[in-house]
Amino acid sequence: MLDAVTIAFVEQAVALPPQVLTEAFGRQVRLRAKGGKEASRAAVPSASENSDLEHRLNTALRARTDELDGMMMEAYAVIQTAARAVLKRAKLTEEQYDVLVRPFADAGVEVPSYRVAEA
Repeated sequence: MLDAVTIAFVEQAVALPPQVLTEAFGRQVRLRAKGGKEASRAAVPSASENSDLEHRLNTALRARTDELDGMMMEAYAVIQTAARAVLKRAKLTEEQYDVLVRPFADAGVEVPSYRVAEA
């Protein structure tokens, strides 16, 4: 199960306009070279957490299929990566966390503070 902070982040992220999600995806791709790949590997959820996250993302984004017009996979990928960082932020360095969530912080999404103890 996901914690309330991660659920709130996902709800805000999936509601972003398509153009903002496209920009966040592009930003996240550019940040991959600055530690994003390693950070993403460090933010691995448990099987049950991953299943819950996938279900929430699939349900929310499927409802916006027409609106997202061909960028569904990009939206899914960028939100999933950042949501995993939010969920597993206690296992990440501050720099790793920042590189994964920065595209959403730049887009105005309320990003949870870095260090919060895991439940």
